Parts: sequence; C-alpha cells; structure tokens
Amino acid sequence: MKLGFTFSPNYYYTLPLSPPSLIFTSPTISQLPFSHSQTTSSGRKRLVFCVQNIESTPSALMASEEQGISQVNRNFYPHIEPYSTGFLKVSDLHSIYWEQSGNPNGHPVIFLHGGPGGGTSPNNRRFFDPEFYRIILFDQRGAGKSTPHACLEQNTTWDLIDDIEKLREHLEIPEWQVFGGSWGSTLALAYSQTHPDKVTGIVLRGIFLLRKKEIDWFYEGGAAAIFPDAWEPFRDLIPENERGCFLDAYKKRLNSDDIEVQYAAARAWTKWEMMTAHLLPNEDNIKKGDDDYFSLAFARIENHYFTNKGFFPADSFLLDNVDKIRHINTTIVQGRYDVCCPMMSAWDLHKAWPEADFRVVSDAGHSANEPGISAELVAANEKLKNILKNKGD
Repeated sequence: MKLGFTFSPNYYYTLPLSPPSLIFTSPTISQLPFSHSQTTSSGRKRLVFCVQNIESTPSALMASEEQGISQVNRNFYPHIEPYSTGFLKVSDLHSIYWEQSGNPNGHPVIFLHGGPGGGTSPNNRRFFDPEFYRIILFDQRGAGKSTPHACLEQNTTWDLIDDIEKLREHLEIPEWQVFGGSWGSTLALAYSQTHPDKVTGIVLRGIFLLRKKEIDWFYEGGAAAIFPDAWEPFRDLIPENERGCFLDAYKKRLNSDDIEVQYAAARAWTKWEMMTAHLLPNEDNIKKGDDDYFSLAFARIENHYFTNKGFFPADSFLLDNVDKIRHINTTIVQGRYDVCCPMMSAWDLHKAWPEADFRVVSDAGHSANEPGISAELVAANEKLKNILKNKGD
C-alpha cells in the first residue's frame, strides 16, 4: 500500500511500472492476494495485483486466512420446509405472513424480500445453513400471503420497519442477522439504521438506495438503452402525451377504478423488470409478469413506494446514516451488469462504508439466483456464521 493508490476489495489492479496507470476489473475467483509481473506487447514490465479485503476489511481477511477461503460453502443448501408458520396482525388493516425454518435454537436471521411487493419464496431459505440458522421469512404488507393483497393504505417504509420489530418481539428474538437484496437492501439498511442494537450482521445484494437518479434510470428511459426490446411494451402502454413521467402515468392506471386497467398496467410493469433482472434471459422469471395476482401487488406497491421516494426525508438518507451501522459486520454483493439496480449505488455505498466487505460479481446481473450472486450470498452468510461460532454464539 505504499504506491499511493487506494485499493478496493475484489478487484484486479494492473500497474505498469513506468509510467504509472490504474486499470481494474472484477474477478470471480476468491483466492488470497497475490502479485506477479507480466511483460506487455511493448516489452515493458508491469506488476499485477489481486487485492482482496485488505484495506477495507482486515478482520475479514484474517478470518478467511484462519478458515481457509476454499473451505467456505458457496452452494445453495437443500430445500427445507418451515417448522412453524403464522400470521401477525400488525395494524387494524394489515396481517403479515411469517414462517420459520432451519434450527429452532439456531442464530436468527431475517430475510427481507425485494420489490417492494415481491413476496417470499421457498428458495429464499436456501441461502442459509439450516443446522446453524433459525431462518425467518415474512411477506411485507400487501405482498405474497399477507393481507389485504396489494393494499397501499398504511403501507410505508416506516410501517414495514415497525412490522419487523413487532415480528422480532412476537418470536421472542433479542437480536438477529439481517439479509436483503434489491428493495430488501433498502429496507435492511433503513431497519438496521433505526435499530442497530438489534442487528448482529448484515448481508446486502443489488444495492438500491431509492434515489431519484436510480428511479429515473430504470423507469424513465435510461435502462432502455440496454433493453430496448423489453422497454417498448412498457413504454407503449402509455400514450405519448403522458410519457413525460412514466411513474405518474403508471400510478394513474395501477390505481384505476377498472380492475382490467390495473391488471394491464401491472403486467407491463412487472414484465419490464423481470426481463431485465438477469444477465441472461430467464423465462421462468419473465413468466411472473403473466400472473395477475403476483403482478398486481408487485407493480402497485413498487409504484407506490417509488412515487413517494421511499418515504425517506432526503434523497441521500441511507448514505447519510451509514455511521449508525458502520460497526456491524456487513457484506455487500453486487452484480457488475445489474441493470435494475446499477452498480453506481453499490459503489456509492462502498465509498461511504469501506469497512463493509464489497463483492462484485463480474458475470452477473441483478437476480439473487444467478450462480455468481448466489455463491457470494451463501459465502457471506458462512462468513458471519464463522464469526459467530468464534465468539461462542
């Protein structure tokens, strides 16, 4: 670290010995740091570094040396069924579905799903070692099995944070690990910043800080440059004279008195996101857009939150409050080619929070189920598991 460069985790840095320059790309390997010299076409020698978790997370590097990185599981755990399920009434209007799986006496972890409005699925349990973790999933207000379905009343970020606390108290859990991707990363950050004393560790994926530039990128034409074929059906549902703001145009239709108008808008909204969520097209994911029940909650609740700016008091609210959680062991996983939640947000969070372990998957988009993303998420949970074990938890 004497060369005057700031090194970030999970990057290759190529430094020609003379004159100096800096080029970086994200690798998919997880070996310990190494360096070697190469000869360029011009005959100059250059020094190549693979730097991983040195400056930003020295404790993580030491843990990896002790455990042996290659020994950490990176594969999905087998399918399991819940050992208990229920509904918790969190307001006069809303009841949320919850479930528990894994080890009833294990370390609690709460899974926060995306969308908002996406709901949970059985596959979400597979990111966690069921012998070590007590795995808690729940469907946020209006989503999945929670009732009333697709309801926007009494449905804000702060309501959801209160629900998480009510669920924790209902299950008699003193503290837990927090895991969330996409909108789930937004909610995980907001919850952890509100209740840092209840959080033992955090795993984040596909960072979404709900800033205007992120919303504009995906819903006002930015991402259309990469997926023009997926964008056109989303765009064409809206008359040309209403295309100045697609969020508002869809809000009008998703809240129409005509349920068929709602369904048509919900299908278009959902298909747009599902068609862009993977690096390579995933037909099963795209088919979710044909499911009116799923799409209605997904589109209505997303649009509701996004038109209300996440109910945050400032555009940079989550970045502004990083100090409240800086001390918590955290891993950030980001697909390099994530179109839904582009890497600029993960990078901004990394710069604000260099203590967190930052993992960039070079051959992945947005979905947690892409192989490189899922491998890093499982490994992140394994890392936190080992930290807890070493503490005697």
